[in-house]
Amino acid sequence: MAVSLRIELFPAELERAVAFYTGGLGFTVEKDDRATGTPYVAVRRDGVRIGLLGSPGTVGDRLPPFGVEIVLEVDDIVAERERIVAAGIPLLDDLQRRVWGLIDFRLLDPDGYFLRFTERANAHD
Repeated sequence: MAVSLRIELFPAELERAVAFYTGGLGFTVEKDDRATGTPYVAVRRDGVRIGLLGSPGTVGDRLPPFGVEIVLEVDDIVAERERIVAAGIPLLDDLQRRVWGLIDFRLLDPDGYFLRFTERANAHD
């Protein structure tokens, strides 16, 4: 049985979040319901889909949780870092080889969601 993952985020400013994920991180808009009573945009990059809900209702129920890290695996970690830095996105933690053997870097999205870009586990095979 196949499984997939879709993440739903609840940004304070929908337009800012869409610009960040599409302009800075290379996602494309897959679904755009900004003109509805419940503004929503889904962005996709390869096998990753992130839904951005513009009016989440009770904000207190949907604040960014502590201890969550969204991990995006890429084929070329150095090229990914260069593209993100060139887009003007500040890094929280620059390229490092971790004790578990992979190289990664970290950043925050405009609403404080913690993103880690890492090389694929089989990148050196």
